[in-house]
Amino acid sequence: MSFEARVITDFSQVDQAQWALLEHANNPFLAYAFLAGLEESGSIGPHAGWHPHHLAIYEGGELAAFAPTYAKDNSHGEFVFDWAWADAYQRNGVQYYPKLLTGVPYSPVTGPRLLTRRGCDKVALKKALIECALRSCKKQGFSTWHCNFVRQDDFVVLGEAGLLQRRDWQFHWLNQGYGDFDDFLAGLRSRKRKSIRRERRRVQEAGLRFAWKTGSEIHETDLGFIYACYLDTFRNYGNYPALKQSFFRSLAQRLDQRFHTVFAIKDDEPVAMAVFLSGGGRLYGRYWGCRRDYHSLHFEACYYQGLDYCIEHGLQRFEPGAQGEHK
Repeated sequence: MSFEARVITDFSQVDQAQWALLEHANNPFLAYAFLAGLEESGSIGPHAGWHPHHLAIYEGGELAAFAPTYAKDNSHGEFVFDWAWADAYQRNGVQYYPKLLTGVPYSPVTGPRLLTRRGCDKVALKKALIECALRSCKKQGFSTWHCNFVRQDDFVVLGEAGLLQRRDWQFHWLNQGYGDFDDFLAGLRSRKRKSIRRERRRVQEAGLRFAWKTGSEIHETDLGFIYACYLDTFRNYGNYPALKQSFFRSLAQRLDQRFHTVFAIKDDEPVAMAVFLSGGGRLYGRYWGCRRDYHSLHFEACYYQGLDYCIEHGLQRFEPGAQGEHK
């Protein structure tokens, strides 16, 4: 049976039941709720330089392969900093934008990018997606095609197709079967162990306690607090808060048990929060914010609480977010 390549400019056109048949490794950033929610909420779109240009392969009228893809007018929200490339293009009188990007907006999380239906010829379908991307570049004048934060199997196929490859580093925590947090600390050097205990003690002495909630437990008041903290964080660092409150609401409702928020509480009032997503045996740290700052609170909410959660629930890996080895 022959393949039919399509470009989809509205993710809602993808049938949700057919999407569920694709292999996406239980990655929450490839959940239908996540990708659809970004577009439905207006968190991405032409106003932000993200024009949906999804690549899809159909076989016999059924979705057989898909690559979440966008035409980009800028490089914001990608976490791969190609400003030097854009500058080099401009200095040589060549237009760098628009470019074509396969990836997940605002999410520097490695995962499948060339998704294929279970039980099908994966290599043939991935090659068909690559050909579709290259045709789009030629037909619509995109300067380049980028495929960001790809899993190793996609990396190999993309390299075999002649694409330029690059590598970068992220730092993840691996669960070595720890019984509790102290068991984890026992494997560290004495100086580091004492430092972490001191940080956690400072948070306790400030009178802070922590409460975890999953999607169905999060009320509208909680969502308002989550979003206010998210806005504060982005504004404090001079960044553009692209995600809308309706996106957080949609994720909490539709991801449910895979959407987690830990609230830092002082005198029965929330003062900070950190949002996590989970799936495939992993916990992903995503968004953080506080209305009142306390010593060591950031690391407690975003990192140590996540480690506690992974140990308690037997999750094998914690990805606390892009940044350095201090995490």
